[in-house]
Amino acid sequence: MANVNHKICCSLLLTVTFAASAQSPYQNRVDQVRRTPGFVAFWDFVRLDPSGARFDAWRGSRETADFSLDAVNYVQDYWGQGRQATYADFPLLGRGPFGEAVQFLPEKDPTFRPLLMVPRARLHNTGLDVKGARRSVSMVVWLMRETGNHAIAGIWHEGTDLHTSAGAPVQKVERGRRQYALFAGLAANNGASAVHVSENGAASFGDRYARNLAVTPELIKPGEWTVVGFTFDNAKNLVTAYINGKANPFWIDDPLKHPFFQWPAKGWSSGEWNPPKKYIKTRVNAEGKRELTALQANPYWFPHDLYSPPTSADGGPFTIGRVIHTSRNVGFTGWIGGVAVFDRALSPKDMARLAAIAASGPISKQ
Repeated sequence: MANVNHKICCSLLLTVTFAASAQSPYQNRVDQVRRTPGFVAFWDFVRLDPSGARFDAWRGSRETADFSLDAVNYVQDYWGQGRQATYADFPLLGRGPFGEAVQFLPEKDPTFRPLLMVPRARLHNTGLDVKGARRSVSMVVWLMRETGNHAIAGIWHEGTDLHTSAGAPVQKVERGRRQYALFAGLAANNGASAVHVSENGAASFGDRYARNLAVTPELIKPGEWTVVGFTFDNAKNLVTAYINGKANPFWIDDPLKHPFFQWPAKGWSSGEWNPPKKYIKTRVNAEGKRELTALQANPYWFPHDLYSPPTSADGGPFTIGRVIHTSRNVGFTGWIGGVAVFDRALSPKDMARLAAIAASGPISKQ
């Protein structure tokens, strides 16, 4: 009898060992993300909600909200144009850093701009809704970029109150509801890793758009799996952009002539933006006046709290692949294989470790 029990125990041990092995490397990679201090949510495009119909997030231990992703065509929602988006509009690769990836296509129809979204009503006042006094946030995204320099993921509803697009009147007018988001460089450095943050949800430095942004000097190599990310350290007033776990310094010379950084440069001239001397370079001109000759774009000085919507109706959704904006441009195109959010400023060591998780290459969905 003892011999039989021994065999049963050995059999069970082998079964458990095999099951643990079968979860690797997928579960090992996921667990590394989830064990990171400050973990809030992680979409790997493998995990599904109980219905099996929508991508769901791995959530932090304190999170109970529904972070599953809706397929939305925001042009239909705000302009009343175009067809409804479905999950069929996001092709799957069948492999990725965590076993799967979704594609955001260069859509030809100007009335069709699909994105994946957690509606505001489901995220308001959750860990994903990082905002207000002393709050910091970080994000990491595993992607393969093809084209475009616009939004990748975040809470960044740019508003539909600026102007009309394509001759069509906006049916649902809303002011900007920006908090934090990752971009593929914008005009700050087209094709780089960039982070946008906003203290008021709307415009800055006298422009119509938000203009506080950090960006990497390196560009995302098209067609290669890349890890982009950012940290906002509220205590240090610094926003830092990362690419493949590194945050190299980036200086913008003659910023008043730069298409993007002319706005914080104008803010410096007006006294609205006053970073410590280590983040800017100045000189005294022939007229005896001090002028700005360079500013640091990575890290970037941001002496504010993130915009804190007073009610759910005043806040924006969390979106992946695109954001709601009046220009309705195609934006980022390519594959996204993982999006993770943390409610603290991760350390450089944390960011390097997260970037290294899938360094051995993509895996197939198990």
